[in-house]
Amino acid sequence: MNNTFSDKNLNTYKPTTINWTLIQSEMRSKLGLEIYESWLKKINFVEEFNNYLLLSVPTRFIRDWITSRYLDQILQVVKVHKKDLVRIEFKISELKKDGNKDVEKFSSNEKRENISFIKDSYLQYNRIDPNKRFQNFITGLSNKLAYEASLKVSENISHYNPFYIYGGVGLGKTHLLNAIGLELKKKNKVMFISAERFMYQFVKSIKANEMVKFKEYFRNTDILLIDDIQFMNGKEAMQEEFFHTFNALLDKGSQIIISADRPPNKLSRIQERIKSRFSGGLVVDIQKPDYELRKKIVNSKVEELNNLYSEQFKISKEIQDFISTEITTSIREIVGAINRIISFSRIYNKIPSVSETKVILKDLLNLTENKVSIDSIQTTVCKFFKISKNEMLSSRRSRYLVRPRQTAIYLTKILTSKSLPEIGREFSNRDHTTIIHSVKTIEKLKENDPDMVNNINKLKNQILYNNKENEI
Repeated sequence: MNNTFSDKNLNTYKPTTINWTLIQSEMRSKLGLEIYESWLKKINFVEEFNNYLLLSVPTRFIRDWITSRYLDQILQVVKVHKKDLVRIEFKISELKKDGNKDVEKFSSNEKRENISFIKDSYLQYNRIDPNKRFQNFITGLSNKLAYEASLKVSENISHYNPFYIYGGVGLGKTHLLNAIGLELKKKNKVMFISAERFMYQFVKSIKANEMVKFKEYFRNTDILLIDDIQFMNGKEAMQEEFFHTFNALLDKGSQIIISADRPPNKLSRIQERIKSRFSGGLVVDIQKPDYELRKKIVNSKVEELNNLYSEQFKISKEIQDFISTEITTSIREIVGAINRIISFSRIYNKIPSVSETKVILKDLLNLTENKVSIDSIQTTVCKFFKISKNEMLSSRRSRYLVRPRQTAIYLTKILTSKSLPEIGREFSNRDHTTIIHSVKTIEKLKENDPDMVNNINKLKNQILYNNKENEI
């Protein structure tokens, strides 16, 4: 791509008005807040010409980074608003003028008003969530030790150093790190960053020849919280830098808090000396929540949602007990299950039964499900409609056979991962267009026929959970 810009014939084009604010909003939505704040926010609209857009950025480095990574996505967003635009060009906006010479580098002793890209991008990222506090962290036997230790660290830094929390996904590690950061940032300089982000900034600093600033920024913090340290595997040069940063912070009495999904000695492709440093501090784990903790979490979340929706929808005690009993993997999944139930209630204006809850949460439950096969679907549908499998698979087009056949095809499509040709072969080598027609027919009938919806739900429940009561 040609990144140069010429003023030649600039006045021969008639500029049009393009809503750059709207495009920025769409870029933020499409590419994510982190990328937008770090890079795309720095783009300014200059002018629109016949078939291209002229934008400006502060430095050549930002221009090169954007054009090599995000240009295609930006152009896609722009073309939604105007298809005639086929390319984007960038100009470098001068940071400062010294006579006729553009100055893009600052002298070391000059007072800088512009924050360096490293510091700026860290500040954009280093946002501690104010909603994840000690006050709303629900404790039980599985996480009480980690909670109490986190409180101690937030009261007396360097007492446990480093402080290492490990546990599975969705058990509250990040919540505790966030709560520690909230408490300590009142009187200390706090940096809360993920291991992945640390690596990203390290690589970016090397490319931009900004390693001095990188070292200064991380080694001048009072509290360093690093989430998901297991992702800092491999990358020997980066681990070397992390090791020296780690030691520098310990030497100056800064507090280091780390989370991971496994204990230090189980970290893979991490230097032994780093694992040894981790093991030398306080290492605590968070285990899977027991029933009592799960129940407390469900009750707390339901109460919170009831207050939010003015008690418009009440989740029955039966469903609360069901969720507490069946969803055992992580706290995050428990909260997600409750959100699904509330969403179902708001959409259909009713509270689901336990049978309906099983279907809504089928991918989260630890129920003993039948292995769904096309044969089991055909058998269940035939039994439900009181026809034989030979009749269903025959070429006959009688109405009392067509609807069950279409129903079986529809259920096969939504309950298995089989392709259309594979489904067609299992239904007497029917063409894939017939399969598509059957699926669309049932979907259309469901829109206006409550009996069809009821039948589909009954069959789905039987197939998934072998529910002999035939109700949902």
